[in-house]
Amino acid sequence: MTAADNQKTARRILLEVFNAGRAELFDSLFAADYVDHALPPDIPSTPEGLRSMLTLLRGAFPDLAYTIDDQMGEGDKVALRVTGRGTLQGEFMGLQPTGKTAIWQELHWFRFNPEGKLAEHWDITDSLGMLSQLSAP
Repeated sequence: MTAADNQKTARRILLEVFNAGRAELFDSLFAADYVDHALPPDIPSTPEGLRSMLTLLRGAFPDLAYTIDDQMGEGDKVALRVTGRGTLQGEFMGLQPTGKTAIWQELHWFRFNPEGKLAEHWDITDSLGMLSQLSAP
């Protein structure tokens, strides 16, 4: 796969899997031995763990939407700088639903295998900024 193919797949993961909640795409986009280095400690760093995180996010933020601000890639690696937005309608990381909307920044790094499936993921999320916007007064 080319760097352009990997960038296209990274965009699909963010826009189709996370924005649209299309978990049925996991098998075609993620390697069977996928490792996520950014999931919370109580969630396995496996494809199943990421599926559970997707369910958690979409349950808490039914209107979850990411916008890709910057993207770059070389070889088997892709980096994205994104803005996330969502309204807290369900429980999330101990927070009860507040109906408040948050906007936060994330940086994602992806490594793809030779077949073009996502093999590894790392991210940095402005969790403090997000949670401070969502907290009850």
